[in-house]
Amino acid sequence: MSASSNCGLPNKTMQPQDPIIIALPLREGLRNVNAFYAPLVEIEPVRAGNFVGDTRLGGVVNFKNVRLNPHGNGTHTECVGHIATEPYTLPQCLQRYWFAAQLISVYPLATDNGGRIITAEQLQDLVPLPAPEALIIRTLPNDDLKMYSNYSGANPPYLHHQAAEWIAHQGIAHLLIDLPSVDREEDGGKLLAHKAFWQYPHHTRLHSTITELIYVPNHVKDGAYYLNLMVTALELDASPSMPVLYRKEGLPFRK
Repeated sequence: MSASSNCGLPNKTMQPQDPIIIALPLREGLRNVNAFYAPLVEIEPVRAGNFVGDTRLGGVVNFKNVRLNPHGNGTHTECVGHIATEPYTLPQCLQRYWFAAQLISVYPLATDNGGRIITAEQLQDLVPLPAPEALIIRTLPNDDLKMYSNYSGANPPYLHHQAAEWIAHQGIAHLLIDLPSVDREEDGGKLLAHKAFWQYPHHTRLHSTITELIYVPNHVKDGAYYLNLMVTALELDASPSMPVLYRKEGLPFRK
């Protein structure tokens, strides 16, 4: 299924039931997921003269500034602008938000250099073909430490560039993964998996996205879902995002 094809949703009014949020909470302080040595999320009330934007401090409204790094603080969705010299932004590239999706679970394999990697062969065994537009990868083991781990300097698992190439060749336009990056944390700036997925720079897939640092609870079974990929309108290469899954059998439709 290509990125330009129909996302597979019936042409009827949908009544979503039992949404499964696979985004991590984005909050102030240390109990957040963090990667690439990003500064911690800061949420501060606006102060101007006698005004304070915090009702707990006597203000009449809550009116706060937020400081965050989309790539290092929590669940985020990025476009090819993340690696491109051209100024692509996520709102330019992501123009639909509902997709047919497949959730798979995979154990990253140990490598000789001490890393852990997801291979093309593993994906070929797990992803049904023809592939849907969105692929969600849950790595194993899967525990709630993923909800507030600091991945900086930890050399977390990543995606082999041949696996990213295979994903692109199947027409999978949207990749979601519970790791801080599809590439190795320290790779000398090669970014092989990012480039392979986006087919950059020669056959760039402009309308494809990567969503990183998701969390899929263990009770959510592998299989086919509908995905609602919600992002902000921030004109940047990436945005905090809230991907939500809906079980296909849990979605009643009406004319």
